[in-house]
Amino acid sequence: MLRSLLPLLIVALPWLSMNTAAATTEDAGLFSAEGYRQTQYRSPTPPTVEGAQTLDTVALQALLKREPQAVLVDVYRCQWLAGRFIDNEAHANLPGSLWLANTGDGNLQPEWASYFARNLARISQGDPGRPLVFYCRSDCWLGWNAARRAHALGYTHLYWYRDGIDGWEQAGLPLHPATPQPLRSTE
Repeated sequence: MLRSLLPLLIVALPWLSMNTAAATTEDAGLFSAEGYRQTQYRSPTPPTVEGAQTLDTVALQALLKREPQAVLVDVYRCQWLAGRFIDNEAHANLPGSLWLANTGDGNLQPEWASYFARNLARISQGDPGRPLVFYCRSDCWLGWNAARRAHALGYTHLYWYRDGIDGWEQAGLPLHPATPQPLRSTE
């Protein structure tokens, strides 16, 4: 029996370590001590993230109908240079989304961590139980990191839309042009 379970264990063990802080020397370069993915963001993701429910496109559509107060949070990266977001490529996201660029990175500098926390407090209206849906692209760890980070901040009604912008677009659903939320309120 153990021999028949061995292939399953070989596949499952890497996924188990992704939901906790990096436990092996091999994982140490990919994950921070806090368990956030910090490199190779566009690569296969695990099926779940601690503290959030994973959604596919159909489940996201159902959630938005059932809980219209849910807030969509796009964490796709945008180049930041000389104190400004650089619009070097057009970006579109799910209708009604707030784009908190660069907040899915594995290691956030204090200014970016504050940007993330400040905007979550604003969009949740101070309610840690407000439904928040984090996403990026498919096979992208940025949404996974952001959902995990929101959980660490005490938010309790969290979702991760694992299929991201790519899944939404492949389903033939509309995307809207997006602009990142300013880093500072004066931008």
